[in-house]
Amino acid sequence: MITVTERAIKKIKALAVKEGKEPVLRIGVKGGGCSGLNYFLDFVDAPRPDDQILECVDLKILCDPKSLQYIDDMEVDFETNLMNAGFQFRNPHAKKTCSCGESFTI
Repeated sequence: MITVTERAIKKIKALAVKEGKEPVLRIGVKGGGCSGLNYFLDFVDAPRPDDQILECVDLKILCDPKSLQYIDDMEVDFETNLMNAGFQFRNPHAKKTCSCGESFTI
């Protein structure tokens, strides 16, 4: 399954509060981007029947089986540096990633 760092959990929960959403986050993959596949994060109301569910500190992470085959064992982190801040995806299945880190190739 997907691992989510404490920094990422804190940021996701803060974003959920800011947007007035429940802390239920869908992580997935869709076609597109520089390298062919894009990661996406989206708050949702409830899981789908076939979703894999990861419970982390008052936060639910959902992933559909199709996406999971591309991102299983991935780590999601939130990093802040002098240039920018954002979610970082460390995917052991990615053979190539674009410079922004939001798309990849298997």
